[in-house]
Amino acid sequence: MPKSVSTNSSLWSRGMMAVIAAQFLSAFGDNALLFATLALLKAEFYPDWSQPILQMVFVGAYILFAPFVGQVADSFAKGRVMMFANGLKLLGAASICLGINPFVGYMLVGVGAAAYSPAKYGILGEITTGDKLVKANGLMESSTIAAILLGSMAGGVLADWHVLAALGVCALTYAGAVAANLLIPKLPAARPGQSWRFGPMTGSFFSACKSLWHNSETRFSLVGTSLFWGAGVTLRFLLVLWVPVALGITDNATPTYLNAMVAVGIVAGAGLAAKLVTLETVARCMPAGILIGVAVVLFSLQHALLPAYGVLMLIGMLGGFFVVPLNALLQSIGKASVGAGNAIAVQNLGENLAMLLMLGLYSLAVKAGVPVIATGVGFGVIFALAIAALWIWQRRR
Repeated sequence: MPKSVSTNSSLWSRGMMAVIAAQFLSAFGDNALLFATLALLKAEFYPDWSQPILQMVFVGAYILFAPFVGQVADSFAKGRVMMFANGLKLLGAASICLGINPFVGYMLVGVGAAAYSPAKYGILGEITTGDKLVKANGLMESSTIAAILLGSMAGGVLADWHVLAALGVCALTYAGAVAANLLIPKLPAARPGQSWRFGPMTGSFFSACKSLWHNSETRFSLVGTSLFWGAGVTLRFLLVLWVPVALGITDNATPTYLNAMVAVGIVAGAGLAAKLVTLETVARCMPAGILIGVAVVLFSLQHALLPAYGVLMLIGMLGGFFVVPLNALLQSIGKASVGAGNAIAVQNLGENLAMLLMLGLYSLAVKAGVPVIATGVGFGVIFALAIAALWIWQRRR
């Protein structure tokens, strides 16, 4: 009989700390690997427009496996699902180290990440509930962003020293995440005994999509988080090309330092959201979403390093305050309706479709020669208008 963990457990319980440690190491590896692989593409003279394609390959794995990973997360102990997923990430990073095509290796990491996400968020709803769930999400986001902060910097700095060494560190970090997963208590499967035939699995997933979309609160959460993460990943690649144009700096480390400032801000914003927003007052996060777009416009017009750091930290704070309550809202309602794993899998589909679309448009803009500063300004304006439209739409429901 699997051991269970009380939903009234402290946020600092052994189970929660094991989840947070595993998430930190896994997210550290993800972010270090991105910048190490980008440095590899640069060293091997791939064209600039291929950089977003790398992330699109990763995102494509999320979309392809979206109908299945939610059921996997709900059919097995989520800690063991997380361990298997990190094992796939380890295999992908190791394959890049061994000289296999980086797009193939990064796609394998994407498959692992697709399997990992529903389990890592779904397990929070099994360890804690209610307002503690918002705080648990804040803790998860803070850990994730700290990993983004350190992982991004490590990837860029190590790649400037030696690209293969940077890739090797990523593989070792994933191995550490696998080990940390072993410390997560084996919780009972949330929904055992589901059909593993292709038709029922896909039918169940798209039924969950329909159910969540027809609920105004979960639809609000799905659209908001999709816009946020689509914008976030595009900003990351925008930074890589913006730095040499606006600042005249051509190393691998500076874009990672700037990304790190966003990460610092998100940690602060997530903490504020945990204190100031509850499941009943989620709409408080919407002005922060609109201001993200305004801040992106302001950032795109900078031509000095110090102000750029400040604006990016502000973007991060607004982002953390915006996305944490939306995540908690979806998990709370999703757990009671379609299962936490399925709810997160549906969310992943929406977020990654948004990423694929935005990265595709960004790649086309780069290939067409649109100036990177103009791209950033346009991107910020469109994002602010999209969040404002979402808020108006929700208030009218």
